[in-house]
Amino acid sequence: MKIYVCVKQVPDTSGVVAVNPDGTMNRAKMPAIINPDDLNAMEAALQLKEKECATVVAVSMGPPQAGEMMRELLAMGADEAVLISGREFGGSDTFATSQIIAGAIHHLGIKEEDLILCGRQAIDGDTAQVGPQIAEKLHLPQVTYATEIIKEGNTYTVKRALEDGYMSIQVKSPCLITCIKELNEPRYMTVEGVFSADEKPLTVLDYEALKDEPLIETETIGLNGSPTNIFKSFNPPVKGKGEMFVGSDKEMAMQLAEKLAEKHVI
Repeated sequence: MKIYVCVKQVPDTSGVVAVNPDGTMNRAKMPAIINPDDLNAMEAALQLKEKECATVVAVSMGPPQAGEMMRELLAMGADEAVLISGREFGGSDTFATSQIIAGAIHHLGIKEEDLILCGRQAIDGDTAQVGPQIAEKLHLPQVTYATEIIKEGNTYTVKRALEDGYMSIQVKSPCLITCIKELNEPRYMTVEGVFSADEKPLTVLDYEALKDEPLIETETIGLNGSPTNIFKSFNPPVKGKGEMFVGSDKEMAMQLAEKLAEKHVI
């Protein structure tokens, strides 16, 4: 059994977002991290591996420097890593990215007992589209927003988060499941894992390796082939500094009422 975990290296958007003059995100000027939701997917894979005879394969599309991220995932416990990297893939939108990753997984081989795990969405795009699109292109059933995954044979019972509650879905492998942070707490790398990471296989698949994959339409990948593009990226306006009230509960209530009255709220 193989568990493919789709991961992405993203810019750390917790600070100031660097933006180019044309409105696009300047990723070179921002520190890179592993997409948080993808770490939950990796943790879910490692927990399944502890219970089953499974091989965990981290799969990512990105520039060569994303290889550092792949080594971190190997240090966490992944058995193999596959980096899809090539200039021809650069600038791909979700439609193009999903067909490239789907083509790579098809190239690697997916069997009846296999599973694909993805994070819910990436923090640099927040579209939550790539995972479901990979499933569609591979003609696999999918369950999104998983908060619990239970495996019995080739059947997974998934607790799926909704806006107003939860639903339980059963799905047979091979399938794709997207994970959210409520699913688990990702583990840290271990010293032993760090030292063993360099001994584990890290494969790079370039354009030449994947161009003949039937799931990849070469005219609809990359920046020029993508059907959508980012019009503009920008930092949201900075909110004004809050005002603190001091005193007793009654005094603070009076101060608050006066401020609301000044702004004609009450």
